[in-house]
Amino acid sequence: MPSPRSVAPTVLAPIVVTALALQWFGRTYGSTAAERRARLPGDEVVADPQIVATHAATLPAPPERIWPWLVQVGWHRGGWYTPRWVDALLFPDNWPSASRIHDEFQSLEVGDVIPDGAPETMCGFTVREVVAAERLVLESTTHLPLSWRQRDLARLHWTWSFRLTPVDGGRATRLVFRWRARTAPWWLTVGAHLVIVPADFIMSRGMLRGLRDRVRETPSTWT
Repeated sequence: MPSPRSVAPTVLAPIVVTALALQWFGRTYGSTAAERRARLPGDEVVADPQIVATHAATLPAPPERIWPWLVQVGWHRGGWYTPRWVDALLFPDNWPSASRIHDEFQSLEVGDVIPDGAPETMCGFTVREVVAAERLVLESTTHLPLSWRQRDLARLHWTWSFRLTPVDGGRATRLVFRWRARTAPWWLTVGAHLVIVPADFIMSRGMLRGLRDRVRETPSTWT
């Protein structure tokens, strides 16, 4: 009969390996080493982040076809193109991610707020930079429970940056997505490393695959 000391490493080893893999993919899914090293628009907004994640995918459409999908993201807008089971599990009150382009969500300017929660949560992103078919930078300090913010229990400074680069002679697009975060106090930082980073592997992969599926459809999806 094996001793407890011999069983413990056998049980713990796959757990540790899985945790490390999720940390790695949660920070790097789809991106190259060069893309992770490269400076992206919005990097200066959170100057000293505790967490940086860079994800990327090559989408089978030129930037101008991807942009209408990207510019309509948000709560009760186009969603985030994550799988429906993710939306239903984590954001049951949000609409399903859009399967078509909505012309009422196509105008976006610096200073606009993109909701990312029910109105009572006062949660959303502020547009910091927007260049059509090229880049979009979003900033938030509101992605925490409202009561925490009101009582100054925790703080979060977060940016999302999207860069679109034409490849394959302009027939496809390399979409690089990066988020940078600085958090306080220490327990929120630890929680972000342990929970948000692994979850981002699922969320970011789902978003990039969702965008890829949508731009494969005919471009005549305007309403």
